[in-house]
Amino acid sequence: MPTEKKVNLVESLQDAFTRCSIGILTDYRGLTTTELSALRRKLSEAGVEYRVVKNSLAQIAFRQAGREDIADLFTGPVAVALGSGEVPDTAKAVTEYITANKSTLAIKNGFFGDTILSSKDVESLARLPTKEVLIAQVIGGIQSPITGLVNVLAGPIRNVMGALQARITQLEGQ
Repeated sequence: MPTEKKVNLVESLQDAFTRCSIGILTDYRGLTTTELSALRRKLSEAGVEYRVVKNSLAQIAFRQAGREDIADLFTGPVAVALGSGEVPDTAKAVTEYITANKSTLAIKNGFFGDTILSSKDVESLARLPTKEVLIAQVIGGIQSPITGLVNVLAGPIRNVMGALQARITQLEGQ
């Protein structure tokens, strides 16, 4: 018979899992309480919630949401970083903490919508450029052929102007 506290906790987890845009599962073994607090503080600055969850409750929450595939990921000691903003920002926050502090925290896997991510997928997400950089790259890619066309079309006019300027200089010298 489930207690009211556990029922509320499952509902809270289910709500958090449905609200988040990405979840990164980590193995937090080896972290001290101080390191865990520093990690939570660092991730909260990036808008990421970090929760140590009881596997059975997390599995129930995902099964109630119809996500059996994600429920099976919760084995062993697991803590979840839940991000509701830009997906790469959450992955960057976790991986930056690990590299900056030489932490023993290990990324197990994650989920993004209906997709299950491996630890390598999460690291690949962390290496993606920001949204602004990607937009600038797309605009630059669109703009470069147009700039090239303008330069090609302006070439003959530039040559005529150069020839006229040379003739003016030649006539002034006489």
